[in-house]
Amino acid sequence: MYYRLSLLLLALVTPLTARAADAPVLNVYTHPSFAADWGPGPAVKQAFEAQCGCTLAYTVLDSGGDILQRLRLEGESTNADVVLGLDTATMETARQTGLIGKHDQALDALALPIGWTDKYFVPYDWGYFAFVYDTEQLAEPPTSLEALINAPEDLKIIIQDPRTSTPGLGLLLWMHSVYGDEAPAKWQALSTKILATTQSWSDGYFSLFMNGEAPMILSYSTSPAYHMAVDETDRYQAVEFEEGHYLQVEVAALVAPSDNKLLARDFLDFMLTPDFQRHIPLKNVMYPAIDLGDELPEVFDRLITPDHAFYMPPSEVAGMRRKLVDDWLNALTR
Repeated sequence: MYYRLSLLLLALVTPLTARAADAPVLNVYTHPSFAADWGPGPAVKQAFEAQCGCTLAYTVLDSGGDILQRLRLEGESTNADVVLGLDTATMETARQTGLIGKHDQALDALALPIGWTDKYFVPYDWGYFAFVYDTEQLAEPPTSLEALINAPEDLKIIIQDPRTSTPGLGLLLWMHSVYGDEAPAKWQALSTKILATTQSWSDGYFSLFMNGEAPMILSYSTSPAYHMAVDETDRYQAVEFEEGHYLQVEVAALVAPSDNKLLARDFLDFMLTPDFQRHIPLKNVMYPAIDLGDELPEVFDRLITPDHAFYMPPSEVAGMRRKLVDDWLNALTR
């Protein structure tokens, strides 16, 4: 009896194992804040695998800049099927590698503050760069870029490196949008307030800011939503700057050399459904790329809403990126 039962179980399990082994693997290059246990990655993986008959695998790189650099280094031999974690400031540079394929997706479901017709990159969330502050350390934060630059010397901030981090690059674009050719001088004045420049957003936010190393950090206007909804605290807030805030749209794209193009396009299509997007507000802590209606957490009604948004077309960013980075490096080393 035991022998026959064992044979029966083996007969049932073997086909399942074989099918699992034969399941295609979709490899997505992304960054830690997406793939982390607290990020949207695990829930997205579960939801997509439930319908795709595949395995969704994440290759986690330190930042959006590292995703782009890895793609460049690997070239046509890359293992990536999809890259997820670039944004409007880096997508043109990614396009110029020749490694990004057309997505062929319908974009009718998008609900962004700007129009979107790009044929290579699919948005999955958006938000505004902002300085988040600890209300227990800083009762009255500066309310403009100018006030931050001219703040007392003992006010310290944390920013990210624009060469490796999309928020870091976003701050360069924000400063340039406000100050133009005067930005290098403003950077030099701001340099005395910078406690640390981290390689990625995660390094600065969790390792330094949340441990009380500085009262302000470059982050997003949406960051307080997580603290209010999940941590149940109003301690961390974004300050609205009088000049306005810079808009970021985060994107994913098909990698042209991929052997899994059909599956990759299925994933990009899945990104613009509620099964993906409902995990964005409190796990990626950004605005969803589609209208979630009543599913959008109520804490998003309590966030700052900038009166003015700065935005530069990706092609324009690509043309001036190197100069802006060089100006930033020169200003901070004087």
